[in-house]
Amino acid sequence: MQGLVIKSTGSWYHVLADNGKTYDCRILGKFRIKGIKTTNPVAVGDRVRLQFEPGGETAIITELLPRRNYIIRKSINLSRQAQILAANLDLALLVVTLASPRTSLGFIDRFLVTAEAYDIPAILVFNKLDLFSDEGLEILQDFKAIYEDIGYSCYEVSALQGTNITGLQEVIAGKTTLISGHSGVGKSSLINALLPDRQIRTGAVSDWSDKGQHTTTFAEMYALPQGGHIVDTPGIRELGIIDIEPQELGHFFPEIFKTSDNCRFNNCRHINEPGCAVMAAVQEGGIAPSRYESYLSIYHGNDTRN
Repeated sequence: MQGLVIKSTGSWYHVLADNGKTYDCRILGKFRIKGIKTTNPVAVGDRVRLQFEPGGETAIITELLPRRNYIIRKSINLSRQAQILAANLDLALLVVTLASPRTSLGFIDRFLVTAEAYDIPAILVFNKLDLFSDEGLEILQDFKAIYEDIGYSCYEVSALQGTNITGLQEVIAGKTTLISGHSGVGKSSLINALLPDRQIRTGAVSDWSDKGQHTTTFAEMYALPQGGHIVDTPGIRELGIIDIEPQELGHFFPEIFKTSDNCRFNNCRHINEPGCAVMAAVQEGGIAPSRYESYLSIYHGNDTRN
């Protein structure tokens, strides 16, 4: 029998089988996917083949069916381990906050590059709109302009007050959507707004560190009433880029890729080459300096926690 992985706790997986029942499943022995070394060989969103154990209440995952795509991150601590956040996605949604906690432009760019590299459309959702001062609203518009100008859709919401949630529900209807972001940005509150019957536990932001406390400790998929699914993931404190070669990096910055056609050299790295159209566009305001700084940071392998 086949099924869909809807929850992963590390050692056990909850699989919604094609017969409509959910089973606790495990992996027997070492189960590794050819060419991918990760802490989780099976992820939420995967389609798998099952073999039932005696009694029929639990099962063993015997095969991972082909993935359409997946999104992966690398830890930047000493372990440098890779983790698949979710598989078979239609959309990646990054929840962003400008304060309490702050989501840096560098973190946003790393997420978008990862989504581009694995061919997953991405959107940005700026949460906690109810907490913004007039100055904060001006900064928000500046942030949005950077990303809307290069083709990314941006949404302003207040998950706690339900502001603009209806529009977001329309965007994710019928899709399998990953919801990601730092701890404390309001992912669980947003999911509660999208699925009011679920009431997922939420947490406060620490006063002393201005960082969120983990309230989601494992990935889980929820069905949407309007069709489709959302995948809730643990908060990400760091996002290391994996499996992207430096010479390919510019392909995953849409504005850099488009502008690079006008560079003097076909193999231009956009760092210090004469006749570089990308560097010229940065100087002339055609490419946001923050985006170019992110490009250089990733190119030189400077992992960041922000």
